[in-house]
Amino acid sequence: MFERPDVGERAVLVHIEFTAHDDVEDPGEFRELVTSAGVEPVALVTGTRKHPSPRLFVGEGKLEEIRDAMVAHEADVILFNHALSPSQERNIERELKCRVLDRTGVILDIFAQRARTHEGKLQVELAQLEHMSTRLVRGWTHLERQKGGIGLRGPGETQLETDRRLLRERIKSIHKRLEKVRRQRNQGRRARHRADIPTVSLVGYTNAGKSTMFNRLTAATVYAADQLFATLDPTLRRLELPDIGPVVLADTVGFIRHLPHKLVEAFRATLEETADATILLHVIDSHDPRRDDNIEQVESVLAEIGADEIPVLQVFNKIDLLDGFEPRVDRNEEGVPVRVWVSAVTGAGLPLLFDAIAERLAEDVVHHCVVLGPSDGKLRALLHEAGAVLGERYRDNGDVALDVRLENRDWQQLLSRAGLAESRVRLEPPGA
Repeated sequence: MFERPDVGERAVLVHIEFTAHDDVEDPGEFRELVTSAGVEPVALVTGTRKHPSPRLFVGEGKLEEIRDAMVAHEADVILFNHALSPSQERNIERELKCRVLDRTGVILDIFAQRARTHEGKLQVELAQLEHMSTRLVRGWTHLERQKGGIGLRGPGETQLETDRRLLRERIKSIHKRLEKVRRQRNQGRRARHRADIPTVSLVGYTNAGKSTMFNRLTAATVYAADQLFATLDPTLRRLELPDIGPVVLADTVGFIRHLPHKLVEAFRATLEETADATILLHVIDSHDPRRDDNIEQVESVLAEIGADEIPVLQVFNKIDLLDGFEPRVDRNEEGVPVRVWVSAVTGAGLPLLFDAIAERLAEDVVHHCVVLGPSDGKLRALLHEAGAVLGERYRDNGDVALDVRLENRDWQQLLSRAGLAESRVRLEPPGA
């Protein structure tokens, strides 16, 4: 879909403010998107309208302004910071005799360059094909051609119909292959659930520093760059947390305002890692002036993929860019950590982040000193079998005191298997 030349392309950017619409795009972010796609923005054409023109999106006068900028800067492509309909895209191309892409097309182009794994490439191709299927009419000059020849005489089908049929078949094939990937992912998740290994998923606005944070926390070498959508493929790593044990940390694709719905659909398998997490680390660029808007956009996408009920720990990153700001943990009225201020680049505050993650994961963990008599051997054996015993001390009267730490659910199950009610078990403060 996107044939990229060997040299950098030059683009005229178009950003129109619509007075009838409250939710407008940000031209600064669009420039970052275009730069991330490897394209050089040479001019920005702005304007104001009440509503988009149904035929050309912009007015005739603004179209002339775009044409003048294109000629003056010898631009190769016109990029709109808006969603264009297929007919608008086609009409503008016909008028300007130049390639035109809308915001969705730019994001797709970045995705096409960034995908590294087999699954990521499939997801990108699916999104591209579904986007392309509504724009097939563009550029075709051979629609009157018919199939012919021996065994193929008769009405045949036009080239456009052939292309549409091949497109539908390819989309169906990719859906099948992604379903297979999804089943494999589900098996991995079920295995983690059986082993009671919590999953901590990094989410956040694109370019908030998730991959740098991931690399710092896990000593991994995930591709990290100061670009939008540097990460597309989910990466999982095992991590050991004090008092918690092993957890799985997942790095995921960044979110962006008005992320096209078809991209959310195409990246469902990736985002399922987020929807199935035990806790979400919402990484936020604390230095970004649009910080609050970005937080809202991420929360909106989380609601869209059904992950808005999962506990969240906010991680305000890049404090090294704030003057005189020290790492800290903010707590709510109950004393639970809700916000940690860190720098993934310098490592400042990461010990605080580890402690906060462990504390949030330990909310459903019980830590007891269990005093057992000679007749409570079954519960003692079960606790050792579950790997929940931190320490063991014998007392003069023959009792044994076990320091245990385990999830409350597992504690209740062990009591049930031992045939004991919690009220009949002697509990003391840990270390007693």
